[in-house]
Amino acid sequence: MSISNSLSNALSGLTAASRAAEVVASNVANAATDGYGRRVVETTSATVGGRGAGVEIVGIRREVDQYVLADRRLADAALGNQQAITAFYADLEALVGTPDLGSSIPGRVAAFEASLLAAASRPDSDARLNAVVDAANGLANSIVAASDGVQQQRMAAEQTIAAQVDVLNNNLQQITDLNTEIQRQVASGQDGAALMDQRQVLIDQVAAIIPVRVVQMDQGQVAVFSTGGAALVNGGASQFGFVPTGQITAGMSAAAGDFGDLTLNGQTIDMSNPANALQGGSLSAQFDIRDRLAPQAQAELDALARDLIERFEDPALDPTRAPGDPGLFTDAGGVFDPAAQVGVAGRLQVNPIVDPAQDGQVWHLRSGFGATAPGPAGDARLLNEFVGVLNTAQTAASGSFSSVARTFDELAAELSADVSQNLYSAQTEQGFAAARQEALRMTELSGGVDIDQEMQMLLRIEQAYAANAKVVQTIDDLITALLRI
Repeated sequence: MSISNSLSNALSGLTAASRAAEVVASNVANAATDGYGRRVVETTSATVGGRGAGVEIVGIRREVDQYVLADRRLADAALGNQQAITAFYADLEALVGTPDLGSSIPGRVAAFEASLLAAASRPDSDARLNAVVDAANGLANSIVAASDGVQQQRMAAEQTIAAQVDVLNNNLQQITDLNTEIQRQVASGQDGAALMDQRQVLIDQVAAIIPVRVVQMDQGQVAVFSTGGAALVNGGASQFGFVPTGQITAGMSAAAGDFGDLTLNGQTIDMSNPANALQGGSLSAQFDIRDRLAPQAQAELDALARDLIERFEDPALDPTRAPGDPGLFTDAGGVFDPAAQVGVAGRLQVNPIVDPAQDGQVWHLRSGFGATAPGPAGDARLLNEFVGVLNTAQTAASGSFSSVARTFDELAAELSADVSQNLYSAQTEQGFAAARQEALRMTELSGGVDIDQEMQMLLRIEQAYAANAKVVQTIDDLITALLRI
């Protein structure tokens, strides 16, 4: 009986060592796999009738530091949020440009002023008058292009929202399905760790879009909630709803109900409320871009375009121009209407009366917009007045520039500087978010699979296996000896 018990003990040791070697092999193979939780064989001493019966495998434990994982997920959400905002300001800076670039709005203002000065020195030169028209068109077109680019950014944000909603719905349903399968496997005594790995990857993807908290439930299941308290997976999967708008114009706003609502299980979520249940991830950043940041940028461009139009609409500037007629810069060919300011940056045009490409005559820049015939070829008065209105310090009628009087080139330079400052601030915030996320990621990885540790474990398993095999060999020798008696 003792020999039989000894053999049973040794065989159980061989079984445990074999299973442990299998687990180590799995750990090593998945050392670089996202979402993989290190496996550890849990054993206990077995007893039969109050006597030792070797070793018993209790189960395979999946080791994951839930606290570090939760913090890293929150860091993922914060980083995703900041990356979206930084990308918006980077694109906006590319649209507005920096003063050192001739293609920027400030650069176009400088080129326009230089062309006016050159034409004023030789008002008889059609080539120089044509250069003024070209520079004016270049300035107007740069502002229009920036305005169009802002609306494209809003449409891109809208499409990103729709794509992220699809990801959320797909992932939440898959998490729910995995919950069910894990519960079934755990209840039947099987190892559900591989499914838990898959579920962790799906939750990580959700966490980059919406900051989440995960609650461990019975039999390996989890519930997923947003940090704002919205249930995303709690028994079943929640369902998001969103219908993107096809074309977005400057006059459209969420406050006016021009966009479809984001819904969760049929309930509308007010994404303009800073305390909404989904705040903090890349999804809320896209709403912020569409509904706040881009409209703010549009308002600044509109203020710039309005100031430019109104400077050249001054009735005292050109006595030949009839009251109510547009100046050099127009709102889609007409005079500016303060009640229709929104989107004026996208409608900015040079008066066709001076543009040869629109059957205009460049001599109107010298003789006046209401003149019926060219005046004296050497008359530079109006051209000098144009230079003067650009360099006159006046308070902008709208936008964030309406507190201090500025020349037009100062106004354009400040617009560019504000965009660059916002980009710098966003990049700084992104740097902090990235550093925190990376630190937590490294902490998480340090608790994962360590190849050196696994190799040391493999050596101990090899020794244990050899020792148990030696016991089996010794028992075999004893039994053989008995049989020879």
